[in-house]
Amino acid sequence: MGDHVSFHVGIGFDGLLNATALSVLHPRLAVHTAVYLLPLRHPVLVARQLSSLSQLAPGRLSFGVGVGGEDRREVANCGVDPATRGRRMDECMQVLRALMAGESVSFAGEFIQVDEARILPPPTPAPPLVVGGRSNAAIDRAGRLGDGWLGLWVQLDRWREAMDRFQEAAASVGRTVDNPAHGLLVWCGIDDSKEAARQRVAGPMQMLYQTPFEKFEKYTPYGTPEDIAGFLQPFVEEGLTSIELIALGGDEAAAVAGAGEVARLLHM
Repeated sequence: MGDHVSFHVGIGFDGLLNATALSVLHPRLAVHTAVYLLPLRHPVLVARQLSSLSQLAPGRLSFGVGVGGEDRREVANCGVDPATRGRRMDECMQVLRALMAGESVSFAGEFIQVDEARILPPPTPAPPLVVGGRSNAAIDRAGRLGDGWLGLWVQLDRWREAMDRFQEAAASVGRTVDNPAHGLLVWCGIDDSKEAARQRVAGPMQMLYQTPFEKFEKYTPYGTPEDIAGFLQPFVEEGLTSIELIALGGDEAAAVAGAGEVARLLHM
């Protein structure tokens, strides 16, 4: 699930609200946020939401978080200086992780101040905190504070570089992250022909990001499920553990079926 408060022309949906709705549809359905704009919320309130969701669907949420910023006005209109997003994110993640462990938390940061805050019951098991973002700062934050990195618009060489950088950042603060939850968020167009599949994905991406599709094309597979799986297979071989497909087909059923076939081909 994505997450926006008021993106560009005012569109958006609350990522955790939608994650909750989806999680109760099926007793085994896993739900991922990709990504929840954590610096726009207070971590104590988010911890309560995660606790409540865990009671409804324990162990089925992967909590992908990011700083956002494609629309800086969205950030500012939430009362957050866009220039502070990274520092806010660090503080939010520290407080949130401690609260998810059931600890009594006192914290006096630049942006977040809490005094003996506690959220019970803590989410059990605690959802992995997966940090999304393309920058080196996001990868470093994932290594220092997260359980994995979620890449977006990434080519294979950059993916390999990010895997090494994540481990170096974790080691720099004395952490060992066993079985990191690395993911990739991928838009894709699914159809029988390459040209038709390209049209499926190009228009929606251009409309949402207000940027020509050519800027995203090298990161965006389109074609048959076999074409898309072929694009993604090298990432799986390099440590990718989950793929968040934004699949666009002739209709919703075709997109869901195509995404399912991609998953089958990748054995995921």
